[in-house]
Amino acid sequence: MRMPFTKRGNHIAAAVLRRNRGWDADGKGPCAWDTFTHQGGERVFKNQTGDVACSSYTLWEEDLKCIKQLGLTHYRFSLSWSRLLPDGTTGFINQKGVDYYNKIIDDLLKNGITPIVTLFHFDMPQALEDQGGWLSEATIEIFVRYARFCFSTFGDRVKHWITMNEPNVFALVAYDLGHFPPGVPHLGTGGYQAAHNLIKAHARSWHTYDSLFRKEQKGVVSLSLFAAWLEPADSNSVSDQEATKRALAFEVGLFAKPIFIDGDYPDVVKSQIASMSKKQGYPSSRLPEFTEEEKKMIKGTADFFAVQYYTTRLVKHQENKTGELSILQDVEIDFFADPSWRGVHWVYVVPWGLRKLLKHIKDTYNNPVIYITENGFPQRDPPSLDDTQRWECFRQTLQELCKAIQVDKVNLQVYCAWSLMDNFEWNDGYSTRFGLFHVDFEDLDRPRVPYTSAKEYAKVIRNNGLEEKP
Repeated sequence: MRMPFTKRGNHIAAAVLRRNRGWDADGKGPCAWDTFTHQGGERVFKNQTGDVACSSYTLWEEDLKCIKQLGLTHYRFSLSWSRLLPDGTTGFINQKGVDYYNKIIDDLLKNGITPIVTLFHFDMPQALEDQGGWLSEATIEIFVRYARFCFSTFGDRVKHWITMNEPNVFALVAYDLGHFPPGVPHLGTGGYQAAHNLIKAHARSWHTYDSLFRKEQKGVVSLSLFAAWLEPADSNSVSDQEATKRALAFEVGLFAKPIFIDGDYPDVVKSQIASMSKKQGYPSSRLPEFTEEEKKMIKGTADFFAVQYYTTRLVKHQENKTGELSILQDVEIDFFADPSWRGVHWVYVVPWGLRKLLKHIKDTYNNPVIYITENGFPQRDPPSLDDTQRWECFRQTLQELCKAIQVDKVNLQVYCAWSLMDNFEWNDGYSTRFGLFHVDFEDLDRPRVPYTSAKEYAKVIRNNGLEEKP
């Protein structure tokens, strides 16, 4: 008996590949990750870099074979800002970069595959990072011009746009903790300033599309937010319940509430940071404020809710008694996995967590159309081609999505598995493998070989449903 996975109009057959291209080929400018990994110092596992990675810049046709082998209906990929605009500005346009992406888009459409295109995926052009990156308000206008260039250049064919990939994670990890480039921590201040600028850049880009391109191109625009599902460690503890609400507000609401609800940060986030700032001797809150005009500009600037889910955590209240600075300390929580959950690295397999997250988004953000733009499970290196156990994680997750659609009436329209191929996973380098296709990074030809999970995923797509286990 087949368990129907989607109602009519939903699309599940999609996969994602973060574009790791020949880092300096054909006029591409350096991005902050190029600089960061080339500096060494064990910032990345075994000092690995993304210089070649899957070699997708030269092996696009091989990628396309994998996409067709799976039978995908949608494919999400990210543009390299510095491949198109080497110094980040429209002062010089790299035509070879434009040609490369035109080919990808055209090839996808020729094969009946809908492109979902991300403008910014953590890879800030180094020339802009040198000028302050997302800590600088000047970056807002530069990004809006980049977005307008992309809408103008590719929007006749691209109808699904993501302005930014996980800006909530990026602001924290890059500009608060300093684990991502530029690698300089600004504890308790940098993450909020970056988030403030990212939100305004996204909103202005949405308005650019809405006013200049939407009528003719008829596309949709949003941003992808990372979200772990969070549960109180003690369901009977009021302090743990409040801590969980607070954590969700910091994790998702910091970006989602301004964009989807009313143009402003969650009240609990504002009060929490103001209180902590006062205790630490600051004359005012470390969280910047939006003007009334900015709030009006930001409100409603997303055509769907794009979310990226990997894991669930339990949350306990934990007072910041020492007054330590950082976004994580401002939330005043401790979070951890249940010992019974199976996990690899930071990902714990909790399929029901995704269903609860989707219900939370539906109930909190006015029942939006939802795209899951990333979801997956890693293997440690060296991986096994027979990843039957990993496929079981996918299967259980797809079952939970069925319940979310059919029982909870969540308006889920797109599901993207992370990722099409094994690839460079930021600070983890090549030590974790998320791909549906195995890539041998020691082989200069970078052969792509399907895991068992790829073969099973292809069956789900082919059957438009999940076969029930006997």
